[in-house]
Amino acid sequence: MTKKMYIVGNGPIKEDLSAAIDRSDFVVRFNEPKSSIGMSGTKTDILFMCNAGKPMQRRLADPSFIASPIVRAASQIVLAYHPFIIERYFPKPNILSRIKGRRSDWTMATIRALGGVGKTNIVLPEQFYLDGCRELGLPDSKMAEVFPSTGFFGIYYILNHPDYAGWDISVCGFSWQGWKRHAWANEQEWVKDKVDRKLLSVIDS
Repeated sequence: MTKKMYIVGNGPIKEDLSAAIDRSDFVVRFNEPKSSIGMSGTKTDILFMCNAGKPMQRRLADPSFIASPIVRAASQIVLAYHPFIIERYFPKPNILSRIKGRRSDWTMATIRALGGVGKTNIVLPEQFYLDGCRELGLPDSKMAEVFPSTGFFGIYYILNHPDYAGWDISVCGFSWQGWKRHAWANEQEWVKDKVDRKLLSVIDS
């Protein structure tokens, strides 16, 4: 029997998929689900995290994030951005922001916080990021300006992982909009290609 997986984005979901998602074999989520809360259940096997920038700083400072049902349910935390990638490509806070405690790389702080509540943390290698950028067609000249999203890397990771070959994979809750530095159009077109090749399906888009 074919195993079922849901990859759940943080965008709105039009119909309540909670029952279907919670009874599936495997669920992947990202960062801190907001719009999909109450519509996508709580089952979580992998939680992909963006371990860079202000959003991660805010999450780590918020006790309710660590105590949230999604974090509690997650079996494994995957950090999408290797520290060497963050150092090489990601924007750096200005001096005033650094004085306020901001920085680009929150990898070790995330590992300490989530490892402290019993979560297994995996940091994806540098080459994974570089290969993902090539997959989206991002030229070297744009890699300090445009950054693939955590959602893209989650889908890319699953489709390239031998353990999930042949699974029935559904993607939901992706609006393909948000931070202006993500390559939303490229990512949406990339997913459409995977749908056309019957590697996954998109529901409730």
